[in-house]
Amino acid sequence: MSSVNRQINPSSIAAPAANYAHAVLTVAPERWLHTSGVVPTAPDGTTPDEVGEQAVVVWRNIAAMLVDAEMGADDIVSVTTYVVAGEPLAPVMAARDAFLGEHRAASTLVTVPELAQPQWRMEVAIVAAR
Repeated sequence: MSSVNRQINPSSIAAPAANYAHAVLTVAPERWLHTSGVVPTAPDGTTPDEVGEQAVVVWRNIAAMLVDAEMGADDIVSVTTYVVAGEPLAPVMAARDAFLGEHRAASTLVTVPELAQPQWRMEVAIVAAR
């Protein structure tokens, strides 16, 4: 985790239910990056059918944004994931975990009835600070 970001996981409450931090404290950052909902559209304009493949595309798109902002996965402090109800959650969470590795950000996953485009089965918004 970057030196301006610190995980907050108080021992007085239950541990996180998966690979995330309950909260992340950011102190004196130089830069913030807030994304819109990052959708599973590949650079060539295609969208995979399967939600797990969509999650991989979303995290590749996030990686490109982080590079452009001169940041990395360790700078991510918050992740909000939206998944269409009925889609399997395990591959979505696995893609997040693969991208973040050992890094832990605050993370929320919400199921929704639909997204803005019918082919989108999931999207992710992040906040990063450095």
